[in-house]
Amino acid sequence: MSSLSISSAPDFSLYSKPFISLQSPPHKTKVFSLRFHPLRFQGIHGGVMKKNRRGFGAVCYSAPLTPRNLQWVCTVSSAVLFLSRGTAVQKSFLVPFFALQAPTSIISWIKGEYGTWIAFLALLVRLFFFIPGELELPFVALLLVIVSPYQVLNLRGTQTGSIFSLLIAGYLAFQHFSRAGSLQKSFEQGSVVATLAIICITAASCLLLI
Repeated sequence: MSSLSISSAPDFSLYSKPFISLQSPPHKTKVFSLRFHPLRFQGIHGGVMKKNRRGFGAVCYSAPLTPRNLQWVCTVSSAVLFLSRGTAVQKSFLVPFFALQAPTSIISWIKGEYGTWIAFLALLVRLFFFIPGELELPFVALLLVIVSPYQVLNLRGTQTGSIFSLLIAGYLAFQHFSRAGSLQKSFEQGSVVATLAIICITAASCLLLI
């Protein structure tokens, strides 16, 4: 008589499989490992900040000294002197100074259609009505720019034009401070604006020549 034996099957376990493992491979740990070194990080961060600060400082200190900004300083200072009453300088010298140092955008606008119409209307008003003396020189400067030949306007931005502008600014500064009597009187309440404008056009003319 044959005997029937039933043997239990071997235990089946997922964890016994070699290809299923929750342990990451050795090369994976190198990718995700991060070592923090505070001194090294601080040194790198400080170096980047120093470079950024140096670059930002160069931009901040070089931007205000561009020729375009200096021309705007000369233009605004000339307009202040045109309208100022606290100085005894000969303001007619400001007309060629304005033509030599005004920015290109202003010169192009004056020589364009809008500038021509403004000069035409101002001339009509001047013929039939009274214009204050403070507004006559700006009107003359407008006409001078419109009728100036290109040979004269080509002096703008050149060393020759900068020399002429510096001579005009120096002469106006000499007139202003000599007629004021002293340096302290030139900074009084009635003439402090004109004094600052004279200083601005002189300093800007020197920087443009350099």
